[in-house]
Amino acid sequence: QVQLVESGGGLVQAGGSLRLSCAASGRTFSSHAMGWFRQVPGKEREFVAAIRWSGGNTYYTDSVKGRFTISRDMAKNTVYLQMNSLKPEDTAVYYCAATILTSLADVGRSAAYDYWGQGTQVTVSS
Repeated sequence: QVQLVESGGGLVQAGGSLRLSCAASGRTFSSHAMGWFRQVPGKEREFVAAIRWSGGNTYYTDSVKGRFTISRDMAKNTVYLQMNSLKPEDTAVYYCAATILTSLADVGRSAAYDYWGQGTQVTVSS
């Protein structure tokens, strides 16, 4: 079993920055990929970024490339999402997720992720 706990959300003005953290516990993660997704009311959960725990390969959705950076601290079993140049359209509940990634085609599919955190609200004001 894997437990994921997000933190770091909040209210920020457009152009500002936030860093989300996802602390993972419960088992080893060498075969896992860790992802960040976001969701606004009435819309489907959207892929934001992912990182392979072993190797550190990163993946991003186009709308956040150049603004967001995903990273991991293996000693702390923690994944981060550094969000810069935030826009009002980035407002959402952000979720951390984990999967044993068997295909790159699954990296952006929420259904491929087995474990989820409780979510943290990010609000960007204009």
